Amino acid sequence: MSNWMPAVVNFAPEPNSVEIREIPVPEIGDQDVLLAVQAVGVCGSDIHQAHGRHSWKVNYPVVLGHEFGGVIAQAGKNVRAFREGDRVVSETAAVIDLNSPFVRRGLYNLDPNRLGFGAGVNGAMTLYAKVPERILHHIPARLPFEVAALTEPCCVAFNATCGNARILPGDAVAVIGPGPIGLLCASMAKLAGAGELVVIGTAADRRRLQVAGQLGASATLGANGEDVVAWTRSLRDGYGFDVVIDAAGVSSTLKLALDIVRPAGQISKVGWGPQPLHFSLDPLVQKAVTLQGSFSHNWPIWERVIHLLSSGRLDIGPVLNRVSPLAEWHDAFEAMHSGEIVKAVLLPAS
Repeated sequence: MSNWMPAVVNFAPEPNSVEIREIPVPEIGDQDVLLAVQAVGVCGSDIHQAHGRHSWKVNYPVVLGHEFGGVIAQAGKNVRAFREGDRVVSETAAVIDLNSPFVRRGLYNLDPNRLGFGAGVNGAMTLYAKVPERILHHIPARLPFEVAALTEPCCVAFNATCGNARILPGDAVAVIGPGPIGLLCASMAKLAGAGELVVIGTAADRRRLQVAGQLGASATLGANGEDVVAWTRSLRDGYGFDVVIDAAGVSSTLKLALDIVRPAGQISKVGWGPQPLHFSLDPLVQKAVTLQGSFSHNWPIWERVIHLLSSGRLDIGPVLNRVSPLAEWHDAFEAMHSGEIVKAVLLPAS
């Protein structure tokens, strides 16, 4: 094995500061594994970083990629539950404070000192990644790596839709933002028993809204400039949606969520948007709406989602549109950014 390897590196905060660079193969500690990366998903956050439009701290230079799976090439001497040759996927919380009160509650995803792959520490758009044992999960042989690599965004969607929202069978559910997370939220809402499932986008989302229909949405809005609020008045008794999942990458969609949620309804916000709010939150009070933020995921969510994927109950086929070698990272990023495809996966070893 060579001591150097190619990697997709985000080297500065300025837009388009990403390129393939040769970096050293990482050295692992006693409780780490060296993972031979087999597949790594491209996330919207990778694209935001590449375009310099992110709202989180990045430790430059950093290897992108936090949605990944692979085969353990080497295990540290204190690793107990995994061994060389195991097929695994990894969570994103690469570094946490073990003494944090959130970590002690199992909510390490909320640890303020948490460092994630692809932003805080080197990620997996490369051949080998250093991963602590505590965030590894076994995957069965029947689960292909290109599908397993999307466990992470599926866990984000599960937490936003089934963890931080309380969907009951028959509920009317709206998902704002048909990006990868929004579409996976729609899939989760369908699994949770949503009655009407409406996915809302814009004219630029026409292709993605078609995918929403393939995933089981009963209606899609926005491709033809529909008045979403007016449309909502024709839904059931006219008071709005029981649950709204805001998965859009802008702040302004929260106003739409407040407009279309019914009194005593729920809004789960999972989309990042650094822009300031320029509207009143009075409807939140007047409607007595529950507004819940949703960030990341933790161990039990991963185990549940791996089962859903490997059993076939969660079918992400319509979402996974491109599988490419690592060298084609730029084309994959641009295809996702333009809306031509929903989700791309890179294969570092090919």
